[in-house]
Amino acid sequence: MTDTRYLVHGVFWDGPAADAASTFKEAGDGGGAVLRLQSPEGEFREIGLGRGQRLGFQVVEPGRFCLGHTRVKSAGSRSHILCASAAPAIRGKQCERCFVLDEFRLMHDFHRGGRVTPGLRDYLMQEHWLYVATFAGGATKVGTASGPRKWNRLAEQGAAVARYVARAQDGRVVRILEDLVTADVGLTQQVRSAAKAEALLQPLPATALNAMNAREAGEVRTLLARTAVEGFDTVEEQWARPAHADALYLDNAFCGNKPRHPYPHPLDTGQHGFEIAALSGVHALARLDGSDAGFVVNLSQLAARTIVLGDYASDMPALQEALF
Repeated sequence: MTDTRYLVHGVFWDGPAADAASTFKEAGDGGGAVLRLQSPEGEFREIGLGRGQRLGFQVVEPGRFCLGHTRVKSAGSRSHILCASAAPAIRGKQCERCFVLDEFRLMHDFHRGGRVTPGLRDYLMQEHWLYVATFAGGATKVGTASGPRKWNRLAEQGAAVARYVARAQDGRVVRILEDLVTADVGLTQQVRSAAKAEALLQPLPATALNAMNAREAGEVRTLLARTAVEGFDTVEEQWARPAHADALYLDNAFCGNKPRHPYPHPLDTGQHGFEIAALSGVHALARLDGSDAGFVVNLSQLAARTIVLGDYASDMPALQEALF
């Protein structure tokens, strides 16, 4: 066990893009995820979330604490600033002061003439992509990604299938297109993490999800073909899902085609430990000690919480037969 207390920043997919031709082998799949932790001194530690990795921890403080804020220096450079008072999180994962100071919050009004800092302007003026993503239950959204994080953004979203529909010259144009798609096609710009987790308990067949995504992407391209907005090209390109997510979508292979279950414990307290079999976005397919069933764990619930790492194990529910 370790006594070091870490503040959880969340699940990040910052590795190289997955190869569409890769198989379910970690060595052959460029997509990889980590759980990013921050020590009291501000140093970061990353815990791999690969296939077969065991994650054990204890939540040691009630509530959420501020993750600090970001200062954007340029398109490829930014710095993380610790919360000066280690304050409780009030606005999502930030205190009021860090929310106001966070430069990335300004990006959402940039295309409407909002003020941005020079560094954020440099970031926003680089190439951006417009995508259409479909999730395990069929919910579909439109979204944007900067050029350097074209693949990673969708990996963090946990898409089952996605297609890029436009390449824009900058972040202003791509957000104009995003709002246009929402207004005219009706695609949302957000799907709740809880809804994604629930859908992974019984995902729709891959062929159905792909057909839904292809249909919506086609409607978006039709809209873009007749818009008067300038500064973009319509594209037809499919996103390569990381192989590490496949077991969450391919016939429930991990748990022998047995039903999946929501993880039985809240992540805001207690001791937890399990083996990770697959990961889609922030959602893990996990095995608990003493069970061969699959449990869907929403790791986004850990963000901004304080934990210690160790050889912990999650308790199986007292009435196991109620699960099966």
